[in-house]
Amino acid sequence: MTETALFSLLALQSVEGVGDILAKKLIHHFGDAESVLQAKSHQLAAIDGIGAILLKNIKDSSIYQKAESEMNFIQNNGISVAYFQDEIYPERLKHCFDSPLLLFSAGNINLSQQKIISIVGTRQITSNGTEFCKKFIEELVPLNPVIVSGFAYGVDIVAHQLAMEFGLQTIGVLAHGLNQIYPKTHKKYMAKMEQNGGFLTEFWSSSNPDKENFVRRNRIVAGMSEATIVIESAEKGGSLITANMANDYNRDVFAVPGRVTDKYSQGCNTLIKTQKAQLLTSAADLVYHLNWDLKTETKSVQKQLFVSLDPEEQKIYDYLLQSGKEMLDSIAIDCQLPTFKLSSLLLNMELKGVIRPLPGKLFEAI
Repeated sequence: MTETALFSLLALQSVEGVGDILAKKLIHHFGDAESVLQAKSHQLAAIDGIGAILLKNIKDSSIYQKAESEMNFIQNNGISVAYFQDEIYPERLKHCFDSPLLLFSAGNINLSQQKIISIVGTRQITSNGTEFCKKFIEELVPLNPVIVSGFAYGVDIVAHQLAMEFGLQTIGVLAHGLNQIYPKTHKKYMAKMEQNGGFLTEFWSSSNPDKENFVRRNRIVAGMSEATIVIESAEKGGSLITANMANDYNRDVFAVPGRVTDKYSQGCNTLIKTQKAQLLTSAADLVYHLNWDLKTETKSVQKQLFVSLDPEEQKIYDYLLQSGKEMLDSIAIDCQLPTFKLSSLLLNMELKGVIRPLPGKLFEAI
């Protein structure tokens, strides 16, 4: 994108009353942002949605001063900008009707990897929620997904930290401009995140973390991801808004179930009960429902050193070591495990790199 094109897009964005949807409509009609701004008043007035007030705002010269100020910030701080028609713009987000016209980013973000998932939840994460999140992300490591969240307290920052711990790219979507960070206590994580991932926002440097911005932020989290995972949530909360947005965008949503008496499981249980989310008990559930192909994504599945197997997984592994290639039904009978449970265990073991599937529902130990 040229400097002239970016300047025109910023000027169009700064027009009071012109949001992402109308801006795209105008660009589609006139060809580009510069042509929109140069269009005659009668040409603009012919567009549905452009009244006298909006027409006056588009012709207000102050929009160019605002654009110049933001342009200087972008250039002086090494900010990357993605236009909604650019290749570097998140592919899934392009298909959301209300996606941002522009996305600003800092760090080392690479979205060529299409396995992008968002992890959200309460700001009051429990020890159980932290433990599940750690096990879940660790099991996904062989698939190298990108972990997206909102960089907030609780589930968000735990997901970011664990992604970094396990060497996965992680992206924090912010509800304010890139000239600041919220919450301030999370500033200590910024440098490490920017090494392998970073931050995205639609907001200018003049934007503060106002309440309404967090809802707008949530649509980016939901829209750019293949699936949204809710770890823990009370009956009401921002993560449920994100889950509903993901449903509206026809994305997969997963929720971790909990006891009916647990405050921070009520939201997840409701999502599952109302069929707005799939029940999630392990990474294997996600892999199964999204139909992720382990064979093509993990070069050649190799057994991890000192891999940890639970007793049932160890039983299966020992059986396959002794028996060689075996069919699913035979493993279920000989290991005395129901087929539905065995399927989940085998997926977990495949993620850990200790077994591999073969044609004909056969499995063998590595």
